[in-house]
Amino acid sequence: MNEVHDAAQRGFEAEAGRYARGRPEYPDGLLDWLRDDLALAPGRTALDLGAGTGKFTSLLTRSGATVLAVEPVASMRAELARRLPGAQAFEGTAQHMPVPDGAIDVVICAQAFHWFASEAALAEIHRVLKPGGRLGLVWNVRDESVDWMAKVTAIITPHEGDAPRFYKGDWRRPFESADVGRQFSPLQCRVLRYEHVGAPEEVVLNRFLSVSFIAALDDARKAEVAASLRALIDSHPDLRGKQALAAPYRTEAYWCERRP
Repeated sequence: MNEVHDAAQRGFEAEAGRYARGRPEYPDGLLDWLRDDLALAPGRTALDLGAGTGKFTSLLTRSGATVLAVEPVASMRAELARRLPGAQAFEGTAQHMPVPDGAIDVVICAQAFHWFASEAALAEIHRVLKPGGRLGLVWNVRDESVDWMAKVTAIITPHEGDAPRFYKGDWRRPFESADVGRQFSPLQCRVLRYEHVGAPEEVVLNRFLSVSFIAALDDARKAEVAASLRALIDSHPDLRGKQALAAPYRTEAYWCERRP
């Protein structure tokens, strides 16, 4: 069985550079979350699982902890290495991490857990965490109460196919298992507001052409999506003629503790 979904493998392999340019960063308030809820601090070790191009890895390094990154897609690891020279980045999956038992204080999955949410992945996370270690799950979620953001969703959603998505909520199901309940405490959540500020080319075009299932499209259909996004930028009153935009997000940060 392939441990990496086809849309993730093909899409992220094809558009790693666009992903790095267009995806939002994360709010600085997550540093408080890392310290207060995940007990991350200098002298501890964090693992960024599904690290991608290192968007969250760079925030983790600001905690003062030792940071490891695990990412299965080669072009994403290459982009991470380019952005964060000297980063400790390894090939691996959520089901098979190249880490000894009980070596990690905190595992973080930023914008990633929905791709591999399963009891098998949680068992592997349990294996690498120390007793009392923490698991953190983070997503930047589009604020679709804003009209133009809702219109972006209407453009891209018809192409998603069977790609796992945060909004569907399927990622929660493994936590309902009795076995996982014995491995981890119940999830807790903190929500922060965030704005992705930049030129329309960055926060609309590159951002949404880097979505896995869009990036995995053939060239003709990808060009159609790009044309639709450009038409939205040129026609929507909140976007038309703007040199810079503030794209609205809420950042949802979940955590739980590894039971002994």
